[in-house]
Amino acid sequence: MKKIFILTGEPSGDRLAAKVISKLKTKDPKISYLCLGGEELKSLGINSISDLNQVTYLGFTRVLLNIFKIKKKINETAEKILEFNPDILFSVDSPDFTLRVVEKVKKNSPKTKTIHFVAPQVWVWREGRVKKIKKFIDHILLLFKFEKKYWEKENVSCQFVGHPLLENDKEAKIEINQVFKKNTAIISVFPGSRESELKVLTPILLEFIKLMNVKYEDFLYVFHSTRSQRSNLEKMINKSQINNIEIISDEKIKDHILKKSIFAVSKSGTISLEICKRKIPSIIIYKMNFLNFLIVKILVKIKYANILNIAANQMIIPELLQSKCNPREIFKLVSSFLDDQNKIKKQISNTEKVLDGFRTKNLPTELAADSLWKSL
Repeated sequence: MKKIFILTGEPSGDRLAAKVISKLKTKDPKISYLCLGGEELKSLGINSISDLNQVTYLGFTRVLLNIFKIKKKINETAEKILEFNPDILFSVDSPDFTLRVVEKVKKNSPKTKTIHFVAPQVWVWREGRVKKIKKFIDHILLLFKFEKKYWEKENVSCQFVGHPLLENDKEAKIEINQVFKKNTAIISVFPGSRESELKVLTPILLEFIKLMNVKYEDFLYVFHSTRSQRSNLEKMINKSQINNIEIISDEKIKDHILKKSIFAVSKSGTISLEICKRKIPSIIIYKMNFLNFLIVKILVKIKYANILNIAANQMIIPELLQSKCNPREIFKLVSSFLDDQNKIKKQISNTEKVLDGFRTKNLPTELAADSLWKSL
């Protein structure tokens, strides 16, 4: 029996991996799996060797503070993978964790085929990483076409498959009016999946909602949360005593809520693609501690935080970062969209053009699954 170990480091990677593996299970149901994953991979009946939250760390200073824990987790994970002895080690995203594990496994088991999905953003910073990575990665699956040149320059085996989040999923029939009142105007809020993000962004978002409630009366704000972070989020929201907020952690309902939304406020990250795919106008927010920001400012060589803005080389989706990520600035920006339908139409039109360049003729998950299957 062929064996695959799936290695992820955070919820977004867990979702991407699950989309690929669900296709591979259809193609070949006899493959045996083990993972370090979250809710999505577990829903496919794949056991995880530990809790994904244990490896979800954010930022340079946080990594430094947890350096010994992280090293221990890397070593423990590599040992478990070597015990499983997979034909393929399929790592997804979170390169600061996953690729360190892959490097250890490859060193001890050169015969294990290593395939990585979601390339490290070498086009943002540390392009020199490609030379090191090619020593232990056999094949890399790319989300974006423009990434190919960075890997082909070093003769790394790579393939542009596209982004699975842009696929049209089969939708379960859910009557949204059973969840919320009929004709409720929803604003979706995405505060992040990491505890550190929630601690920074949620208080800002709650103050933003208070400002919105002074000007607008009938909006419902729906916070999209992971199940693991729901209780933390509930505590913060309950303390605010704001009545027009709901929390959704059920993945089957989340997309329906987003589609019914009139606007979205989201932390910077992969979720922006899902928002734009659903043609929902949005803005991006993010804030990190000052030391992390200084490090990023020195090292990063791009102007924008959001992938759509990077690909377009212009600010299509407004970004409020660092000091601009405050309740009043968010309120002013969101209000400017809600009060101007032409502004909304222009953003949606521009994002559609960018997304067209991200799509492939075949389904990204089919291409990725096919690459794994052919490597067995």
